[in-house]
Amino acid sequence: MAQLELKLFYKTQRELASALNSVIDAYWESEIDETILIKEVEEIYKNNPNRVLKNGDFTTILKQQCGKRRLEVVNRILDMNGHLGE
Repeated sequence: MAQLELKLFYKTQRELASALNSVIDAYWESEIDETILIKEVEEIYKNNPNRVLKNGDFTTILKQQCGKRRLEVVNRILDMNGHLGE
């Protein structure tokens, strides 16, 4: 299983989008399992909530960089763990 090098805090939304992309892509390529995917997405969100969501929606940069399919995964993970609608 691959070890992802992820930070806890990101300076820009683009860096954060890139990190989300690498986590989700690693999951889709079967390099990591669901528990790691969920943990990493949660950690990224918990430490950078304002760079992920604005007014209850994903930021424009995240939408552009990540695309619909990846954001559906992120949305589902955040929803499952009670982070949406806070």
